[in-house]
Amino acid sequence: MKNIEIVKLNTDILIIGGGAAGCYAGARIKEEDPKSDVLIVDKAHIKRSGCLAAGISAINAYLNPGVTPKDFLDYVKKDSEGLVRDDLVYTLAQGLNKASNWLEKWGLPFLKDEVGNYVAKGKRSVKINGEHIKPIMAKAVKESGVEVLNRVNITNYILIDNKVRGAFGFSVRENKFYVIQAKAVICATGGASGIYKPNNPGAARHKMWYSPFNTGAGYAMGIRAGAEMTTFEMRFIALRTKDTISPTGVLAQSFKAKQINRDGLEYQEQYKKNSTPYRLHATLYENQRGKGPCYLDVTHLSDDSNDRLKRSFLNMSPGIVLKWADSEVEPNQNPVEIYGTEPYIVGGHSQSGYWVDRKRRSTLEGLYAAGDVAGGAPKKYVTGAMVEGEIAGLDALDYINDLDSVEIADDLVAKELDRVFSPLEKAEGFLPEDLEERLQKIMDEYAGGLSSNYRLDEGKLIRARKELKILKEDLTRAKAKDIHQLMSLHEVIDRVDVARVLVEHLLYRKETRWRCYQERVDYPNKDDENWFKFVNSIYDPELDKIKIIERNHIKLGDLDVSKN
Repeated sequence: MKNIEIVKLNTDILIIGGGAAGCYAGARIKEEDPKSDVLIVDKAHIKRSGCLAAGISAINAYLNPGVTPKDFLDYVKKDSEGLVRDDLVYTLAQGLNKASNWLEKWGLPFLKDEVGNYVAKGKRSVKINGEHIKPIMAKAVKESGVEVLNRVNITNYILIDNKVRGAFGFSVRENKFYVIQAKAVICATGGASGIYKPNNPGAARHKMWYSPFNTGAGYAMGIRAGAEMTTFEMRFIALRTKDTISPTGVLAQSFKAKQINRDGLEYQEQYKKNSTPYRLHATLYENQRGKGPCYLDVTHLSDDSNDRLKRSFLNMSPGIVLKWADSEVEPNQNPVEIYGTEPYIVGGHSQSGYWVDRKRRSTLEGLYAAGDVAGGAPKKYVTGAMVEGEIAGLDALDYINDLDSVEIADDLVAKELDRVFSPLEKAEGFLPEDLEERLQKIMDEYAGGLSSNYRLDEGKLIRARKELKILKEDLTRAKAKDIHQLMSLHEVIDRVDVARVLVEHLLYRKETRWRCYQERVDYPNKDDENWFKFVNSIYDPELDKIKIIERNHIKLGDLDVSKN
């Protein structure tokens, strides 16, 4: 490739992704062993990257007085229809409060009562002023001595003798290709957005619930390398304010908003459960039976509470406050309309991701997964992602003790260099934005998107499989006119690899386990006797085939939970 500088780096532990999991992993590794070399690589800039870029208003995974790790596990299992990795959720819960204490130590403002206790938002959450959470975490990382490489897009793992020994990447600002050698790698890249057609069109298409910059790179790299993945069929679909996609929990929990239909009737109690999927399912069904739009009603709020509500949204989602101002309405004058988002693949709210052990080791030696990219443990949120980063980081320290550096063959470097940069040399070809639109149209129409009310059936999923295979072939004919467009193209490539695995998982699970998230209209019932297990997969690049594997449910009673 012409004018591409090859930059070779060497570190002990490479952390891909500078979000909650990556930052905490790096800081804890350096505290445990200040002499270790740790490098965090971020596609954006660590100060304002990923899911926490705009801030948050609460720590949603915290054990308030009287709540135990077992209580937390019971809550997560109930909300997830009983099927989670008990071992992962329990070990995660054990570290939630410690992670919160670290955030406060770093300077994150926690709201406290008159005697100094954290102010509870719910049984398992506390209130914060979190607009600056990412700059605070980035500062802590810098002070810990962790090296940070910003604005570098990691593209693939360096795989030597079936062991992960680093990663390749390219600068999104300069003509540089990075070859990063490492003894261990922690993937903390987050989940995947942009796979489905979004709620908002055109220039507003990136106004979505999940970070639009989290495009499934970590999943895709693991898929291509042959790592075992789990539970992709448990998509996550958020119930949010319409158009602005702002959090509904602020309205419902902090300001006691009632979920009502167009007639002003509370409808949730008419449905079987009040779990996260069922709140979405109930809202969807109310609209289908002609009782929509649906709302969260805060017209009971006083003017002081109304102002406090707007301040809460300014901490994490200012768009809704700007919309109220532009429309010259106050939230306590009109109910706030709510709606479902497009589906996302994310292991922190649902449980799609790498199949890992209790130390967050993936099935590829030398590779760990933490946070939204790790599967099996839903509802981990910020502090849960931090805990997984810590668990992975401290185990990685032990793992690299007896390891020596390895040579990376020139042909490996040349092969990835060509794969990454060859679209820049093409005079003709498909453009990234056109390929992205094709992907989203396929997934929306045939794999349970917004237009089909999230419903799935075998015929359409088989059509999605066929169309995605054609799209993958067309990706080899894509072109990019500059580095920014090249980044966009690789984001589409990653999303397509994730989408293909997702469709195979959705096809394999012939039941309805999670309402809306995974709702097969041709198999509407649960089948606990035959299907109370995990659906996993491994990709074979030689055959271009995705093999499905069943894994047994790991129950807490089978484990020694006295140890992390």
